Amino acid sequence: MRFKLAQRDYPEPLVETALDELASEGLQSDARFAESYARQRCERGYGPYRLRAELKERGVDAKRIDTALAQLDVDWYERAEMVRAKRFGSGNPADFRDAAKQRKFLEYRGFPNDITREVVPG
Repeated sequence: MRFKLAQRDYPEPLVETALDELASEGLQSDARFAESYARQRCERGYGPYRLRAELKERGVDAKRIDTALAQLDVDWYERAEMVRAKRFGSGNPADFRDAAKQRKFLEYRGFPNDITREVVPG
């Protein structure tokens, strides 16, 4: 919320006051935001590196990011396979160039190199 308000040029002291008030009333929670955001983006096919970067960009602290990602309880290998199959089909890449393209796509989506090498044969 802080990120969005800052984009709209609200003064920082006003933003802090409003966020503190909302948090004290239980209407705003960074932890709840991080969990919800991570779950939504994971379901759309994004990997842990991308989720971590996006949450950090939105002002979520590292501890909350770690907690949100841990609560997802996702098999990232299985998720990467699903994302690859949805985009490129279940068959193996035709050649080295096609395999490199698929790996690059998965890395862009935020999956670690070791998983992309295992998921994309060749």
